[in-house]
Amino acid sequence: MIRLMDLLALRRDLLEIEEKIANGLHLIDEQRRVIAGLERDGCPADHAKYLLAGLELLQAAHHDGRNKILKELGEVAG
Repeated sequence: MIRLMDLLALRRDLLEIEEKIANGLHLIDEQRRVIAGLERDGCPADHAKYLLAGLELLQAAHHDGRNKILKELGEVAG
């Protein structure tokens, strides 16, 4: 049986990861704008694309973490 403290920690972790996901979406959108601007101006965008790929991988990890927390919370409720 899960303790109240564990439940509170899971809810806190969920809030933190939701914030990271929202921030990640903002960073990804901004990086896409940077790439578009570089390409529009005829500048190389390889490094910017590499950074975007890293941001997208990090975002996927955040989603996986959120899914794990949601599963744990679902087990508590269910």
